[in-house]
Amino acid sequence: MKRTGISIFRTFQAKLTLALVLSMLFVGAVNNFLIYRFALDSQFNELRDKLKTIAQTAALVIDSQNLSQIPLDYEGIETRPYKITTEKLKRIKEANPSIKYIYIMAKTEKKGILQFVADPTIPTKEDIEKGLTSYPGDKYNASEFPQMLEAFYKPSADKKLGIDEWGASLSGYAPIYDKKEKVIAILGVDMTADNIHMLQKEVNKRAIFILALGIIISMILGLLISRRISKPIKKLVEGTRHIAGGDLQYRVEIKGTDEISELAGDFNQMAGSLYESKKKLLNYFYRVVQSFVRALEAKDHYTRGHSDRVAEYAGKIALKMGLPKEKVELLKETALLHDIGKIGIKESILNKKEKLTDEEWEIIRRHPVVGEDILKPLALSEEMLEVVKGHHERYDGKGYPDKISGQDINIVTAIVSVADAYDAMTSSRAYRPAMSKEKAIEQLKKNSSIQFNPKVVDAFLEVLG
Repeated sequence: MKRTGISIFRTFQAKLTLALVLSMLFVGAVNNFLIYRFALDSQFNELRDKLKTIAQTAALVIDSQNLSQIPLDYEGIETRPYKITTEKLKRIKEANPSIKYIYIMAKTEKKGILQFVADPTIPTKEDIEKGLTSYPGDKYNASEFPQMLEAFYKPSADKKLGIDEWGASLSGYAPIYDKKEKVIAILGVDMTADNIHMLQKEVNKRAIFILALGIIISMILGLLISRRISKPIKKLVEGTRHIAGGDLQYRVEIKGTDEISELAGDFNQMAGSLYESKKKLLNYFYRVVQSFVRALEAKDHYTRGHSDRVAEYAGKIALKMGLPKEKVELLKETALLHDIGKIGIKESILNKKEKLTDEEWEIIRRHPVVGEDILKPLALSEEMLEVVKGHHERYDGKGYPDKISGQDINIVTAIVSVADAYDAMTSSRAYRPAMSKEKAIEQLKKNSSIQFNPKVVDAFLEVLG
């Protein structure tokens, strides 16, 4: 029934609208920051493109033949090829005042390690004391600069500012080819990027500030708005969990005049309807169950009463292990059906006294899967379907049909597996007489942690005792 007289300001819709409006205001502030960041990134990318162009143009000026004649040692700076090359680098630098450093590097045999070939910049006394020189043959670890290594294949530029011993910089690189179009070295140009570095740090500070501000605003909004609406919503969530867990008699109590309290009333009505429907469905289901079990036992007189006994054993084990009473009852009803898949197997195979052929054994091994397929339309829980499908799985993973092992076999399946094995051992079959209770117990102990879950075996031994 639709309620009337509810103030528009007390409705959940009004509260949600207020939250959305405030959220949009915050998103607008963040959007302004992102636009600012986009502008900074655009400028940064333009600078990268400029560096690649400068490096590529400069690389074309370098004489590769002259470059290859430079000795890669300290004495190389006195050679004519070195002086010719560095003179060209100086002229390129003078033509581009924005360039701080320009240099040429070649590969070494060690991955990621390059060596200087030519650099017109004369190291200072302080650089020499720190070991930061750039004479021919001096090594440089470029493993942290992938764009520098990429330049041996194509022009490139750093994707982020480089922070090294020489300070913050942005670099561009280009390959130098010989007459056979083979890359023999790369040319690098560095631009001082202290201003860009400071600008990025400032942007990051603003980002942290905006994030902190957003968190504070979100917390305030959460306290102001959720205080009134979160409590009833939590009750509804709790009710949903109870219903999902099978507790259809659970009811939610929410007082009020807004849509949430109205929803709680509908929720309780739905739960009541589901409870009545489940009762009717289960009553019908159990009648079908009994028909299936009786039909199966009529085909195999050696296993008559087997399902009833397995269900009884399984129920006692489950109680001993502390399972809830409702789950124990459902387990017993499912245990009645654990062998339902055998309904499609010929009596000549079920009652065969001789050893089964491989083909006949394969038919027998399919009965858990067949049983699951039969029961799926009856809306059994996934856990109970696993009982039917997995009651021949083994703790050591050598069972069938899925070779599940250890704790991956759920506990109710493990319970039915032990109960089924015990009753099978103590019952007469077409191909063998029944074992004594003592012999069967001995087999359970022997196969604990091998075929059976040891906790289940221990509980069953207490039951049998």
